[in-house]
Amino acid sequence: MAEAGVVCCWTGTGVSIAANKVPGIRAALCKDAETAGGARRWNGANVLAIALSDATADAAQAIVESFLGTTGIDPEEAVNVQRIAAMERRYSGTGNEERLRES
Repeated sequence: MAEAGVVCCWTGTGVSIAANKVPGIRAALCKDAETAGGARRWNGANVLAIALSDATADAAQAIVESFLGTTGIDPEEAVNVQRIAAMERRYSGTGNEERLRES
């Protein structure tokens, strides 16, 4: 299993939505290096989504380097990341699809 991934499309929205359907993936659409690093530190993101319509080659490189170069979750945000993980567990798996369609 990979520790991190990068997905791209024209807007970045489609690939981030699709990636987030995969159990264990926490994808974040980031348009700058600061947000990319923050997505790792503050949200425990493990997949970076990039919009090709906005990113120059240099900007994309800086975004990817920041994302991959940031490891670990900020201790002050650990509780929030645990809450996200609890939501993922609650809403993933078999049986939830029907319940979600009803709501």
